Amino acid sequence: MTSSDHRIDARDWSLLGVLSVLWGGSFFFAAVSLQELPPLTIVFLRVALAAIILLPVLWIYRIRVPTGLAGWQPFFALALLNNVLPFSLIVMGQTYIPSGLASVLNATTPLFTVLVMAAAGDEKLHARRVAGVIVGLIGVIILHGQSLDFEAGQSVGILLCLTAAFSYGLAALYARRKLLDSPPLATAAFQLMASSLVMAVVAAAIERPWQRPVPGVATWLAIVGSAALSTALAYIIFFRILRRAGSTNVMLVTLLIPVTAILLGYLVLGEAISLREIVGAVVIGSALLIIDGRVFQFFRSAVAIR
Repeated sequence: MTSSDHRIDARDWSLLGVLSVLWGGSFFFAAVSLQELPPLTIVFLRVALAAIILLPVLWIYRIRVPTGLAGWQPFFALALLNNVLPFSLIVMGQTYIPSGLASVLNATTPLFTVLVMAAAGDEKLHARRVAGVIVGLIGVIILHGQSLDFEAGQSVGILLCLTAAFSYGLAALYARRKLLDSPPLATAAFQLMASSLVMAVVAAAIERPWQRPVPGVATWLAIVGSAALSTALAYIIFFRILRRAGSTNVMLVTLLIPVTAILLGYLVLGEAISLREIVGAVVIGSALLIIDGRVFQFFRSAVAIR
C-alpha cells in the first residue's frame, strides 16, 4: 500500500457501511453497560470476550500465534493505541456526556488521521481530503444539532473522546507501518488478546470488579453484543479495509456511524427522520464524494470530451 491517494471501490464502500453499523452499536452497548458496570471493567469484558470468540476461528484457518517478545510487541503497541486507550477514554467520556455527543466527537477521527499521516510523511496532505473531512464533520454536527447543548462538566467528557479519536489516528499509522502484511483476522485477534491482558491488570487494580454486584441480563447482552459484533467482527472488517483502501479511508467510517444510527432507528424502531437529519446525511454524502475524488475526475473528463 504505497499510494498516497487511495481510492475506495464499491466493495470497500459496502464494507465501510457494515462497519459503521457495527461500531455505531458500540455506543449504545456502552450506554446500557454503564448502568451497572464501571468503564474499565466494560472495556476488559469487551476485548476479552472478543478475543475468546476469535480463538476458534484462528484454529480453523490455521493461523499461528506469535512467539516471543518480538512477535507480540507490535500487537501490544497496537492494542494500546487501538483498544486500551480509545475504548477506555470513550466509555469514561460517556459518563460525562451522552452517547450521541460521543459519536459526534468520534467523527473527528478522519481529521486526526489525515493530520497524523501527513505529519508522519505517509500520506500527502491533500486539500481535497481535508476539505472533505471538514465538510463531513459539519454534516455530523447538523445530524446531532439538537444534541450539542453543552452542560456544566461536559468538557472533561469532550476532551476524553477527542483524545480517543487522536489515538485511533495513531493506531492507523502504526498498523499501516508495522502490520500491513499481517492477515486481518490475525491482527484483530492478537491485538485483542494483548488488550485483554492489559485491561485485566488495569481494571483489577483500579475498579476491583469482583467486589460489585453481578450485573443483570440486559447488561450481559450488551457486553456480548459489543464483543461479538462491535469488536471481533468489526475489527476483521476494519483491517481488511485498511489493507485495501488505506488508513485515512478506513477512518471515514466514523462519519458514516451517525447516518447508519438514524437509518437503523427509522427501519428498526420506526423513528421519524427530520429534515435536519436528511440535510446532515446529504452533507456527509457530499463529503465522502469529495474525499473519494472520482466524481471530480468524471466531470473533468466530460468537460475535456466536449
